[in-house]
Amino acid sequence: MKCLPALVIVLAVSACGGSAPPATTQPPPAAAPPPPPAVGIYVTNEASGDLSIIDAATQAVVGTMPLGKRPRGIAASPDGKFLYVALSGSPSAPPGVDEKTLPPPDRSADGIGVVDIAARKLVRVLTSGPDPEQVALSHDGTRLFVANEDAARLTIINTADGTIANMITVGEEPEGVSVHPDGNQVYVTSEEDGAVFVVDVAAGKVVKSVKVGPRPRSIAFLPDGSRAYVPSENGGTLSMIDTKRLATVKTIKLGEGIRPMGTVMARDGKHLYVSTGRSKMVFIVDTSTNAVVGSIEAGQRPWGIALSPDGKTIYTANGPSNDLSIVDLETKQVTKKIALGRGPWGVAVVEQKP
Repeated sequence: MKCLPALVIVLAVSACGGSAPPATTQPPPAAAPPPPPAVGIYVTNEASGDLSIIDAATQAVVGTMPLGKRPRGIAASPDGKFLYVALSGSPSAPPGVDEKTLPPPDRSADGIGVVDIAARKLVRVLTSGPDPEQVALSHDGTRLFVANEDAARLTIINTADGTIANMITVGEEPEGVSVHPDGNQVYVTSEEDGAVFVVDVAAGKVVKSVKVGPRPRSIAFLPDGSRAYVPSENGGTLSMIDTKRLATVKTIKLGEGIRPMGTVMARDGKHLYVSTGRSKMVFIVDTSTNAVVGSIEAGQRPWGIALSPDGKTIYTANGPSNDLSIVDLETKQVTKKIALGRGPWGVAVVEQKP
């Protein structure tokens, strides 16, 4: 049988004993994510396991992305391209909860999530050791420093390939971790020991343990690195460390029942801002006199705290009320609260480079 002319190709195929090729349709390409905000505020939500993305200019949430179990500490790469987020499979133990009653930890969930800011995507999870809580980056962005709360350890990770460069034993229940301005030392707080462990990065060892107040939570340095301030949650104080002598030289009392947590230093070093958790306040400390010069009621249990690039605004993550407070430092007032996911914990502010 002769096939019919090509003008009736479908019928011709049938007439020749064949079958018509199935129609194929390609799915439309995925839409590219919108560009990141010029100044973005990134908040980890511990209970809902995700990240809130806020445009600082519009003061609105412009995105939410899943991360994993218990995202807490967060740090941005120096070039503003990546976020590093501590993820933990250890169960949450709020105040008053007997930890013996909690389920066992899920160690498969432990790691450092790497978020591509432009793609709005979790691109990998780095092996970090158990229960990472807070993170800090070297000034050149090549190394990541991780406080492993359940392991009494500081883990150092190469960001280029995700390999572990070193693991250093520090005090029990390490939490806060900050890099000294000279880049040669890393300070790690130990809640259980009531001390700060000073690590020489090149030598890969602890050079000294500095006694501070009970349950220290974080570390903030003066820009010149001469002093470090460490809040004591259970002592209601700030310990001031002379970083040359590696000794606490002054204790600043914040008040009875005040529970200082997070710290952020003004870029000119003139003021230190301290979140106080269950005390609801942000305290302002004049670093020339080491005296409290103001306080602002920020919200319900403000913990994570960050400063805007222009130094005019403070942002606090308020866990129980699931929101972020925007605090105007000139008026010392909360100008807005932005609803987020469940259990906001850490805050990072990233300004995109032109």
